[in-house]
Amino acid sequence: MSAPVIPVVPEAVRALAEADFGPVAQRFTDAGFVVGMPFKGILTVKGARPDISRPAVLLSVGVHGDETGPIEMVAHVIEALSRQPQQMVVDLMLCVGNIDAIAAGKRFIDADLNRMFRPERGTLAGTAESARADELIAATDAFFEGTGPVRWHLDLHTAIRASHYPMFAIVPDLIGEEGRAMLLDWLGQAAIGAIVMNPKSAGTYSYYSAEHHGAAGSTVELGRVGTLGQNNLAQFVDASAALDGLLRGVHAGARSKPHVFKVAQEILKLSDDFRMGFSRETPNFASLKRGDVIATDGETVYTVFHEEERVVFPNPDVRVGLRAGLMVVRVE
Repeated sequence: MSAPVIPVVPEAVRALAEADFGPVAQRFTDAGFVVGMPFKGILTVKGARPDISRPAVLLSVGVHGDETGPIEMVAHVIEALSRQPQQMVVDLMLCVGNIDAIAAGKRFIDADLNRMFRPERGTLAGTAESARADELIAATDAFFEGTGPVRWHLDLHTAIRASHYPMFAIVPDLIGEEGRAMLLDWLGQAAIGAIVMNPKSAGTYSYYSAEHHGAAGSTVELGRVGTLGQNNLAQFVDASAALDGLLRGVHAGARSKPHVFKVAQEILKLSDDFRMGFSRETPNFASLKRGDVIATDGETVYTVFHEEERVVFPNPDVRVGLRAGLMVVRVE
């Protein structure tokens, strides 16, 4: 019987997954940038002198520990940029979200970190993820303080399930017109196929940055969950080029215009009796017709009330009180 194949993880990828910024931080320091590491897994790189004309870019990966593809993609982009540091035209904050969950190969340790960016956390206030969210919030507030008007937050994820749009993004509705146009153009460069305009926070990291700091923030879903070192990096070619261009000030032009959806209804899990009206294998953006049952929860029945709605992020396993899915309709 042959021995199992152990994936070879490039050093830059391993270092980012373990929140080790040592060599990268040193290269930027040697190039004259102001480098900080306010908490484990958070690196800030700013110009030697404050300059509000420089865009401020917050880039986060690993908010869910099992979503490793963006870690690999970003590791290669940042490694290459750190070897040509003077080509970076932005102030950068790089964040590795749930370090312990990444190490454990799990989505989270105690609870979903991407629901913690809200003032009220209830029974989750004592979790490991709650403490980590406090660190991320403090670092985010400090990073954006004093920066110029052009602010970004790209929170890079991968989805649990298949999708009719393998690459898609959730964009807070409250982003201003100029920032929204800038963000949607970048998402087009990254070959994002669909955008969901979200009118309400679910406690996500990118919504926090948009709401509190006016950042053009987005939760970007880049394919599906994979094992570190075994992700198909070919699927990230466009997103990687768009990210590299953003950090270097190179605009390649949108490859295509993403389809835009708006939220029709939010499906909340009210009790442990919650049941989805379709199988667990149902992909993101699957189409349901008027009158179809989306979910039942005791006496509550969620049904489709538009001619067509598409389901995004259906997850019956979330904690009671949290969002178990979104229903969206296309607007353009």
